[in-house]
Amino acid sequence: MAKPIAFKPITVDFKADLVRKLEKAPEEHAEALLLAYDVLEEAHRKGLLSLLHGAIGAKDTIFNTLSKYAAQPEGIAAIRNLLTAAKILTELDPEVLDELSKVMAYATKEHQAEREAPSLWQLARRATSEDSRRGLSFMTLVLSGLGRSLKN
Repeated sequence: MAKPIAFKPITVDFKADLVRKLEKAPEEHAEALLLAYDVLEEAHRKGLLSLLHGAIGAKDTIFNTLSKYAAQPEGIAAIRNLLTAAKILTELDPEVLDELSKVMAYATKEHQAEREAPSLWQLARRATSEDSRRGLSFMTLVLSGLGRSLKN
């Protein structure tokens, strides 16, 4: 006849294991711990820890207020608009968006440097340049698509 296998459960002292890991932590993770202390100190100096502490203390009030506004039609519309705006941003090419921000900064500086309004002739010359026509082409494509979506 077969002999039953003796089963002895292994007893693991989880507390002793945690204490051992905790004792080794300063040696094994010294650089990370120092960086974490620096981050905590900076957050304390800038008042972020106080802000976080206050937010945690007022969590019930914050969530009640947010849920009250989110249940209203304006709140629902705002959430939908925020999600749609996020979708639009994910559809855009980051390089095009980066160029747009640079162009906007340049155009702002140029506009501020203008002492008087440009003449119609200067505007016409600017509008008929190859770069302006390229930009106008893009904008008319966007407008055509928008008009098409409004028709439906």
